[in-house]
Amino acid sequence: MAAQVPAAELAKLKLNSNATNGKSKGSAPNGTKTGGDEDHEDSDDDAEDDAGANGSATTGAAKKKKKRKPKKKKAAAKVQSDPPRVPISNFYPNGQYPVGEEVEYKNENAYRTTSEEKRHLDRMNNDFLQEYRQGAEIHRQVRQWAQKSIKPGQTLTEIAEGIEDSVRALTGHPGLEEGDAIKGGMGFPTGLNINHVAAHYSPNAGNKWILQEKDVMKVDFGVHINGRIVDSAWTMAFDPQYDNLLNAVQDGTNTGVREAGIDVRMSDIGAAIQEAMESYEVTIEGTTYPVKCIRNLNGHTIGQWQIHGGKSVPIVKGGDQTKMEEGETYAIETFGSTGKGYVRDDMEVSHYAKRADAPNVPLRVSSARTLLNVINKNFGTLPFCRRYLDRLGQDKYLLGLNNLVSSGIVEGYPPLVDTKGSYTAQFEHTFLLRPTVKEVISRGDDY
Repeated sequence: MAAQVPAAELAKLKLNSNATNGKSKGSAPNGTKTGGDEDHEDSDDDAEDDAGANGSATTGAAKKKKKRKPKKKKAAAKVQSDPPRVPISNFYPNGQYPVGEEVEYKNENAYRTTSEEKRHLDRMNNDFLQEYRQGAEIHRQVRQWAQKSIKPGQTLTEIAEGIEDSVRALTGHPGLEEGDAIKGGMGFPTGLNINHVAAHYSPNAGNKWILQEKDVMKVDFGVHINGRIVDSAWTMAFDPQYDNLLNAVQDGTNTGVREAGIDVRMSDIGAAIQEAMESYEVTIEGTTYPVKCIRNLNGHTIGQWQIHGGKSVPIVKGGDQTKMEEGETYAIETFGSTGKGYVRDDMEVSHYAKRADAPNVPLRVSSARTLLNVINKNFGTLPFCRRYLDRLGQDKYLLGLNNLVSSGIVEGYPPLVDTKGSYTAQFEHTFLLRPTVKEVISRGDDY
């Protein structure tokens, strides 16, 4: 989920107008054998039948033995269903989920890989790591299904609900009971951002938008287990003329992930991303465009139940000299555009989230008080959208929702758009700065 650069920080950026891939590691579900153990049932039955036959010898005829047909053992799921509905825990009954792409630290931090002290710290974080890895494996399985199933002609609502229903099924948290969605499920609403729309667009109820053959669509969704959010996104296009735009942005994201690490400055990561992405150009309908970084969109840290932490990762040079630190979780997301390379708010809001620092202010609108109670019990500080409120049976809540936004308790996230007629792309990965290695938990065979 995209983080927008504050206007004050954007002014500090010194843009470089002179334009000058990542080891993939995926995983597949491992089947496990389950089922009852009935090996001895038939022998017991046969013994009973033999006794019955011997007891009837006075009649001059032995009774025929009765044999039960062996019961079929239930086979464990070895592959994910289509659409995905088998809980991920069925594939990993020991609770050990696939490790992401591990990258050793370089230079002055190279010692961390073999340091006994750092290894001890790593072992202490096992529960925390398994929650992230579980969410990452769910993200991989759902997105691989989505990449195969999404086709032009589908409505955005159909696509979004297909992804969200799959995530909820695989986490084992349908999210309809009070508090269930806080334990696991969607990390934030599915973003389906088409063409010049770069981020934060999810269909509201009644949306009729249909995906077209010539569209470029960013698919951005999050999965969380116990508030550990895996944030990852990719771009889909059905016309090969857009390939270079997608390649440029994927190169930018892979560059950012590669350059990131403990003690690395944010500005250095942004400079490397810009150099990689802006070395591309793309020809669309006979016109050649330079690929520009969208300079007011950022990567970001991720906190527990909080998609946007306190730090931002720019995708252009200049600005923030803050360093990355051990133990932090980051989403590196890069956006490229054939337009201005700058986004603004537009269109109907769908994404909302309760602020972590929400003020304690009196609410005079009764529907706002009621809705805040629903938000606290079902989402906490996790982002949600209007469809999620509809799903919980809420209605006539817009007045209350707008009152919560104006009171500073809830933040609204409008769609972010570049110039109409332009095309934008996005790729994103989540990684952990573990004491011993950097782990790109969302890495897969696809990207």
